[in-house]
Amino acid sequence: MGKSFLLPGLLLSLPLVTGWTTSKCLVTEGSQLPLVSRYFALCPYSKLSFLAACFPVSNLTQTLEAVPRNVEGLCLGGSVSTLLPDAFSAFPGLKFLGLNLHLTRLLPGALRGLGQLRNLSFVDQPFGKNSLFLPPDAFGDLISLQRLHFCGPCLNKQAGVRLPSGLQWLSITISCLQDLGELAGIFPDLVQNSSSRASWTLKKLDLSLNRKLKMATPGSLQGLQVEILDLRETQLDAGAVKGLGLQKLNVLYAPTATAELAAETAAHFELQGLNVDRSKIGNISQEALASCHSLETLSLSDTGLTKLPPGFLAAMPRLRRLNLAGNQLQSTMLCMNETGDASGLSTLDLSGNGLRILPAATFSCLPHLRELLLQDNQLLSLEGHPFQDLQQLETLKLDRNPLLNLGKNWLAALPALTTLSLLDTQILHSPDAGFWGARSLHTLHLSLPPLSAPAVLSLPMYLTSLELHVTPGLKHWTLSPNIFPFLETLTINGRGLKLGVQNASEVFPALQHLFLLQNSLDAFCSQDASSIFLWQLPKLQSLKVWGAGSNSRPCLITGLPSLQELKLESLQSITQPRSVQLEELVGDLPQLQALQLSSTGLKSLSAAAFRRLHSLQALVLDSEKDLVLQDSLREYSPQMPRYIYILQSKLACQCANAWMEPWVKQSTKTYVHIRDGHLCPGQVRVPARDSLISFLWDHCPQTLELKLFLASSALVLLLIVLPLLQGARNTWIPYLRALFRIWLQGLRGQGNAGKRFLFDVFVSHCRQDQGWVLEELLPALEGFLPAGLGLRLCLPERDFEPGKDVVDNVVDSMVSSRVTLCVLSGPALCNPRCCLELRLATSLLLAAPSPPVLLLVFLEPISRHQLPSYHRLARLLRRGDYCLWPEEEERKGGFWTWLRSRLG
Repeated sequence: MGKSFLLPGLLLSLPLVTGWTTSKCLVTEGSQLPLVSRYFALCPYSKLSFLAACFPVSNLTQTLEAVPRNVEGLCLGGSVSTLLPDAFSAFPGLKFLGLNLHLTRLLPGALRGLGQLRNLSFVDQPFGKNSLFLPPDAFGDLISLQRLHFCGPCLNKQAGVRLPSGLQWLSITISCLQDLGELAGIFPDLVQNSSSRASWTLKKLDLSLNRKLKMATPGSLQGLQVEILDLRETQLDAGAVKGLGLQKLNVLYAPTATAELAAETAAHFELQGLNVDRSKIGNISQEALASCHSLETLSLSDTGLTKLPPGFLAAMPRLRRLNLAGNQLQSTMLCMNETGDASGLSTLDLSGNGLRILPAATFSCLPHLRELLLQDNQLLSLEGHPFQDLQQLETLKLDRNPLLNLGKNWLAALPALTTLSLLDTQILHSPDAGFWGARSLHTLHLSLPPLSAPAVLSLPMYLTSLELHVTPGLKHWTLSPNIFPFLETLTINGRGLKLGVQNASEVFPALQHLFLLQNSLDAFCSQDASSIFLWQLPKLQSLKVWGAGSNSRPCLITGLPSLQELKLESLQSITQPRSVQLEELVGDLPQLQALQLSSTGLKSLSAAAFRRLHSLQALVLDSEKDLVLQDSLREYSPQMPRYIYILQSKLACQCANAWMEPWVKQSTKTYVHIRDGHLCPGQVRVPARDSLISFLWDHCPQTLELKLFLASSALVLLLIVLPLLQGARNTWIPYLRALFRIWLQGLRGQGNAGKRFLFDVFVSHCRQDQGWVLEELLPALEGFLPAGLGLRLCLPERDFEPGKDVVDNVVDSMVSSRVTLCVLSGPALCNPRCCLELRLATSLLLAAPSPPVLLLVFLEPISRHQLPSYHRLARLLRRGDYCLWPEEEERKGGFWTWLRSRLG
């Protein structure tokens, strides 16, 4: 018999947690949501103050019992087929609810009590593989609901569900919709008829990604007013939108459409926005172009355009945003209109078009352009001053172009430029600061090629944001000027840049955000034994370091008085892995609120590090192995962070971690969430109902010193207790005398061999279980065949010798019985006589040469921790020596079959 469970699957152990900490549910504040965002895919709204995510959920009631009642956002994933009435009534302040539970049915009143709910989302398997039944008044209590989202489930075509009057967004995606006419059956409020109000207004109706949607019955959405209609990746024709009966439509994300059909729809509704991305338009006729005069936004990305018709912009005088990305416009003809009229266009996207040259007059008709996107083209140079007419341009992106040399003062024609991106280009930067030209440039993204000789990079000194991607070479780049007085955000990706670290506070006096990506911290730390981060930046608020497995030793981040967020990732060296403690990575950071550590080699966590982190609110440990949480944290718990998340990490299989179980249960100030990381590598998963880290006790060392200590402690305790026993002769001494008597009988060989027994079965039970013994057990065993077995039972109330000591009666009756049957329940284990009888029966099994039969009958599931002498029982009993009395009538026959077989 195994040593772990006496009744596998039946005996309940200690509850998983008490109070605030749960294993299936992760809670966080909205401000801390980015730290654990991957667990909140269903509800990524950081504006909520308090959120919880639970998965996998199989019993909704039990799961919700562990969720704090004041959560505003709740995300549930798992398998729950039916949503019962008042399922969430305990959360009246809920504002967002995301359900990925494979629901098939909502009973009436399931969402009752959610008067503050604003956003409701149902997610299931894609393309309507599962159906979801909604009662007509499913959303009747959701008076504040603004957004309703169905992704995956198939809705009943004749459900007739009434929508809340304040609903603004309705989304049905990846479902089984085939005809837009089905919406009238599902949500009749959308369609104008005699029984509904005059018209319904939605800010957005999202029907995208419905691959089966290919029909639109005329008048399907009669009278509906929609600001945005999204039909992307459906099989509908854009021309079918005209016949839907919509009273108003401002913006259309059209399905597959030709230029003519899209233009006719735009003219029919006087559209302000039109998106026909990924439609194979090819060419646009002048007639179609004339129908788009009302457009303010037009997206034609990935439509196969090779050229634009003459007067393209002149035909759309209201156009402000134009997206032509992903086409084959190898030359632009936007400003080839004969009239020379200026366009009001403010945003233009020409990325991914294979452009090779930009003639001087390319943007001559766009004096109001503020954002120009030219990424992923084939531009080699920008000769001829193509930007000379863009006096108001603020953002220019030229990433991933094979640009080589742009020349001096190449941006002088862009006086309003504030943002410039030149990532993944091959520009040879001039050491002359006039190279940039633009006087208002504040944000710069730049790639630096590898060097074979040292070089100086001259940058505008008034930058507020700088991102440098540096490819390592034989030599390093250096920066000029020596001071950037307004720089607030600095990102350095790569290790090919040499920066002075001693005077960083003078070079970057206003720096607030620093990101060091694929960079070794060694270049920013002192090279002596202390290895301290040398960039002393008084205003720095956030620091992120991604070492890419290149750091050879720990570097202490300290001396940053304003730092609030710190993330250290992949600091563990791939070639020279080493173990570190938290106090080796983090020093004196008095304002630090959020700390994330991922793959840093952290092995030990003690209170020493937290003594210098007085403001820490959240600690995230991700992808760390063999963590040891030292016992000193328990004494320091009042000053511990409010949230501790141990994600995708493994706790070390050591006795040092075993203290966490009681601490986690009793802690009221610190929320601890250990997800998929509290098991040793390779160990069998602990069932969800087992204690949080109780398995760690199995790894506590059983050394000789510990055994001697326990033995001597027991002896001292015994010497103290013995005098007290003299005053308790009527309680303890009779018990000890009975145990000694049984042991002496076994020693003298007075066993059961060849002996005639007075009784067949001695029945041990308590007064509360006497009814079951008399009504169920007694007729089945003492009754005559065929109903009973005709056995002779020894019942204490009936067969004990009057006037004889109780303990002597018990011992004599057991010795005189062939079988001892113990009826166990909660009340029985609280009864001193029943506990004594169970201990005596166990001792008799050990003492007698021919051990008698001991059978256990459980009237209810009992924790193994409640059984006296559990470990002794586990060694002596076989699996067939105990059984649970079933509550179901159909299973009781199996119980009597087992009992008859054990009684012979």
